[in-house]
Amino acid sequence: MKEQLYTIPVNDAFDEGGECPVCSMWRSLEKASVEYAMGPSYMEDDVRMETDRVGFCKPHMQMLWDENNRLGLALVLQTHMQKTTRDLKKMINSPFKGGGFLKKKEENPMVSYIKRLNQSCFVCERVNGFFERYIVTIFYLWQNDKNFQKKYLESKGFCTDHFGLLIDEAPRNLMGDELKEFVRATGRIYVENMERLIGDVDWFVNKFDYRYKDEPWKNSRDAVQRAMIKTNGILPEQDKK
Repeated sequence: MKEQLYTIPVNDAFDEGGECPVCSMWRSLEKASVEYAMGPSYMEDDVRMETDRVGFCKPHMQMLWDENNRLGLALVLQTHMQKTTRDLKKMINSPFKGGGFLKKKEENPMVSYIKRLNQSCFVCERVNGFFERYIVTIFYLWQNDKNFQKKYLESKGFCTDHFGLLIDEAPRNLMGDELKEFVRATGRIYVENMERLIGDVDWFVNKFDYRYKDEPWKNSRDAVQRAMIKTNGILPEQDKK
């Protein structure tokens, strides 16, 4: 394959045994990308040019703050703000086409610029770039590594979003009977593990009924947190490591 493969982090995510290995991959990439943005890299010209251009989304700006590198964040924000202000200042001082008037369907270029800025994020773009290659690696390992295939089949399944992603990407990476088997197996894993977790949530609810107060919790104490992962890919803050 021409693209670089990432077999170690993909295998590590499946070894964790969580409710969605793909979510685990995403979180690891996100953490690493935030640390990269606030590490020595922010002093590199090419990295700073990119952070100046795209900025950061609200959630990742909060994560940058949580890194407790105040000087690093100040330097990144300093040049980003300078570029944004410089770009918008040019637009403010430049007359629009048509003698300063816009047609009804035309959008003010300043509004377009701000919309693009609000939809871009250095961390998101870095995560997405690696994440796409992680997904390709899953299919590569499925085809070429029997140990991984066994690990995949014995996993706890995936969140609904990433189940859909795997089904959507499968035809781009597999063909024929191999494709059919992957889709069938992934569907089975998803349903079986959703039903397992539904049972845990049911028992969690039952434990709030006085008739079950003396019954053991079984595997339901963290059922709500695990259900949040399965339904929305959300890992509650108190459970993040």
